[in-house]
Amino acid sequence: MTTTLTPGKTKLSIAEALNSMLKEPLPLRFTAYDGSAAGPEDSPYGIHLATERGLNYILTAPGDLGFGRAYVSGDLEVRGAPEGDPYEAFKLIASKLSFRRPSPVEALSLLRSLGISHLRPPAPPPQEAPSRLRRTLEGLRHSLGRDAEAIHHHYDVSNTFYEYVLGPSMTYTCAVFPTEDATLEEAQAHKYDLVARKLDLQPGQRLLDLGCGWGGMVRHAAREYGVKALGVTLSREQASWAMQKIKEEGLDHLAEVRFMDYRHVEETGFDAISSIGLTEHIGVKNYPAYFGFIKDRLKPQGRLLNHCITRHDNRWRETGQFLDRYVFPDGELIGSGKIITEVQNAGLEVQHEENFRIHYAKTLAGWCKNLADNWDACVAEVGEGTARVWGLYMAGSRIAFERNEIQLHHVLATKTDEHGESGYPLRHDWGV
Repeated sequence: MTTTLTPGKTKLSIAEALNSMLKEPLPLRFTAYDGSAAGPEDSPYGIHLATERGLNYILTAPGDLGFGRAYVSGDLEVRGAPEGDPYEAFKLIASKLSFRRPSPVEALSLLRSLGISHLRPPAPPPQEAPSRLRRTLEGLRHSLGRDAEAIHHHYDVSNTFYEYVLGPSMTYTCAVFPTEDATLEEAQAHKYDLVARKLDLQPGQRLLDLGCGWGGMVRHAAREYGVKALGVTLSREQASWAMQKIKEEGLDHLAEVRFMDYRHVEETGFDAISSIGLTEHIGVKNYPAYFGFIKDRLKPQGRLLNHCITRHDNRWRETGQFLDRYVFPDGELIGSGKIITEVQNAGLEVQHEENFRIHYAKTLAGWCKNLADNWDACVAEVGEGTARVWGLYMAGSRIAFERNEIQLHHVLATKTDEHGESGYPLRHDWGV
C-alpha cells in the first residue's frame, strides 16, 4: 500500500517517503536507519538504507549514480543475496519497482519532510572517476591520453582480482556456450575457437588482435592454429600478465602482446584482425577512422571479426552515470546496424552477423558467482568498495542483457579485392 504525500504533513519517515513515490507496492522489504520499514516482511530479499550519508547520496544524485554511490560506500545494503552477487534482489527491483513523477509542489514537500540538509552532497566514494565535463576539461574525448586513462581506470585494478572473478581463462569478454550446461571455461575456449574459425586462421598466417586484454585470443591462435599473433592493449597490467603467460606456455616465438594504443600499430598485411571488446571504447564518431585503420592493415581477402556490446536499437545516447563514473569512462554503445554501416562505408564487405545476447547474460552469471565465491579474497585484494562496484555492475549488466536492453554482436567482414574476390566460400564453413 502506497503512502500519499500531503503538503501539510511536516515529517515523513524514510519508508513513508519512499512509499509516496511508488506506483505500485514495494516488491521486497525496505528498512532504514530511522527505524522505518515498508514492503512484505516475508520477502527473501531486502534493501537496508544504513546511514544518513546514504540518503544524502540518493537525494543529491537521483537515479543510478546516487544509488550506486550509496551501495559502493556500504551505506545501502542488499540483504538475502550473496555478497558480490545482488542479482536476484536487483532483478526483482528492475521488474517490479516503478516510481511516479511527483509534481514540483510534492517534490518540495517531500524534501522538506525529510530535511533540506540532505541536499548537501557528500564526497563520492574514491572509486568514482571525474564527471564527463571534468574529463573534457582535462582532454578531448577519445584522445590518446584520455583513452589511456579510461582504460587504466577499469583494467588496471589488479590482475589477481581479475583472476578471482574471470577464472583461469582471464577473459573479460562474452563467452559462447556450446551447450546450456557448459562451464564458463569451456564457453570461453569455445568463443576463441569460434572467432578463429570465422577468421579461417591457417598455420603461418598473421593475426592482429586489437584490445587483446590478457592475451587469450593471441595465445589461442598461436597454440591451436600455428598463427603468428600480435595483440595490443592500453593496459600495462594486462600486457605484463599476457607476456608472462606467453613465455610460460612456450609461445613467444609466435605470440606477442604490446602495451600500446592500436593507432600506433604500423605493421600491415595481416591475414586476419580480431577486435574483441574494443569497439565499445573508441567512440561512435571514430568508427570511420577505426574501420579504415583495420582495412589498411588487412591484406586483400583478409578478414575482420568485430565482437562488441551493442544497444538493441541504433539511437545514440550516453551510458548511465554509474557506468560512466565507475566502470567504463567514455564508453559508448550503438546498435549493430550502425556498426555494419560503418564497416561497409570503410570499404569492407560484411559476410555474417550474429547476436550473442543470452550468452553474455550467462557469462556475467559465471563472473558474479566467481566474485561471490571469492568475496573475502577479492575484498582483501582491492577493498570492499571496488568489489562492490563489480558486483553491482555485473549483476545490473546481466539483467540488461536478459531484458534485451543491450546485446552482443559478431560482425564478420572481408577486405574484398579490386576484382571482387573476397576469399569467402559460397557459404560460411566454420562448422556451426
